[in-house]
Amino acid sequence: MSHLTYHNYRGVGERNQQNFRYSQAVRIGDRIECSGQGGWDPDTGEFYKEINAQIDQAFANVDLNLKNAGGKGWSQVFRVNSYHVPINNEALQGMVRNFRKWMPNHEPLWTCVGVTRLGEDDMRVEIEVVAHDPK
Repeated sequence: MSHLTYHNYRGVGERNQQNFRYSQAVRIGDRIECSGQGGWDPDTGEFYKEINAQIDQAFANVDLNLKNAGGKGWSQVFRVNSYHVPINNEALQGMVRNFRKWMPNHEPLWTCVGVTRLGEDDMRVEIEVVAHDPK
């Protein structure tokens, strides 16, 4: 699978690669697919407690992840999957607010799912994206 290039940003990205054996992003030609990003501080891994702060940070982590993989960030995202504990109007409004902030010029595909638990105890949101990065 030499046509695939894997990427992990410093801090949480490299820590999770070592501890859990997965990568934050993979580049396949002009496409970048990202593992789910949570509302953690990318250096320390600590989670923000408030849901809107977690959603805001998860969006910032997606941007960091895409750029670390050689992309330009949210402007290239065409697919978003989000997972929420719990799923409620506050979480949905936080997502839409960030869509408007990070993607003011386009509307991606979006699947939004409520789940009972995510990968870490304090995690309340996880956002996966797919981006198109033509070279």
